[in-house]
Amino acid sequence: MIDRRHALLGALAAGVAARLAAQTPAPRVAGAAGVPADPVETIDLWPGQAPGMPAVPPVEIVDARGTDPQVPDRAVRGVVRPRLAVFRPAVPNGAALLVTPGGGYARIVVDKEGYEVARWLAKRGWTVFVLFYRLPGDGWAAGPDIALSDAQRAMRLIRARAADYRIRPDRVAAMGFSAGGHVCGDLATRFAAPTYAPVDAADRLSARPDLAAPIYAVQSMTLPLAHPGSRELLLGRNASPALEAAHSPARNVGPGTPPCFLVHAEDDATVPVDNTLQFRAALKAAGVPVETHLFAIGGHGFGLRRAAGKPVAAWPSLFVAWAQSHGWA
Repeated sequence: MIDRRHALLGALAAGVAARLAAQTPAPRVAGAAGVPADPVETIDLWPGQAPGMPAVPPVEIVDARGTDPQVPDRAVRGVVRPRLAVFRPAVPNGAALLVTPGGGYARIVVDKEGYEVARWLAKRGWTVFVLFYRLPGDGWAAGPDIALSDAQRAMRLIRARAADYRIRPDRVAAMGFSAGGHVCGDLATRFAAPTYAPVDAADRLSARPDLAAPIYAVQSMTLPLAHPGSRELLLGRNASPALEAAHSPARNVGPGTPPCFLVHAEDDATVPVDNTLQFRAALKAAGVPVETHLFAIGGHGFGLRRAAGKPVAAWPSLFVAWAQSHGWA
């Protein structure tokens, strides 16, 4: 006879296996020998269909960009099943990071601003979750809050599964790049905004990141400082000043905004450095701890690969040292 304990464990194992089998895989395209393997573990954000599906659902497409097979550069558009790609460290240090890659709200640049930084930090003990978030131009019901909805849900799911990943629920940070930096800044300032109806117990947990790192981030939605393409896809061409303010992180900083780590290159011709300076000024005015690193040369979208050989290449190590200064391993 099978005792009650073994029956329960068997049922739980079957349930876990079923959940893992149901997860949407990360995008895959043919790669070259020697290229790091893609993550095989993913977490779907929503049970079943994501909320607010457009009448004509988007179709997910993976664009393989670049010419060097040793350095993949993929962009994903039309995300219909938002999910997390998981990078587990060999020895977890208890810290977790949600990464939101950029792409101008038209696509998600998963290698350059997602997987590469995830691998770098996982080697240093961080458990990293790269977010495939829905895009505002695809017609989702949440409109300009659609990526924020996915980021909020992701933070809550990470905390709900903290024990599974050997992470501390009070050490979950967020990092984003370019338009993904806007998602990160929006999450840091509007983490409690009710952007979706709760779906399960995880939604009772906080979506507030314990630390936030918007990197060369889109921030302002007011022209001429705003990045025009991101602004139009997020808010529409003729957005009102009130709508612009509602989605500009510097206008929404409050006492609950977590400590922030900001990085920007002063020669960025795509997203002006004043986006970061404006956000920094708002953080300082609100008494929120902030560390800011400005580099003379780096341009836009340097991530890790384009920073190599330049002073801006120091930014990931500076981030780790900053997190340690806040008591993180």
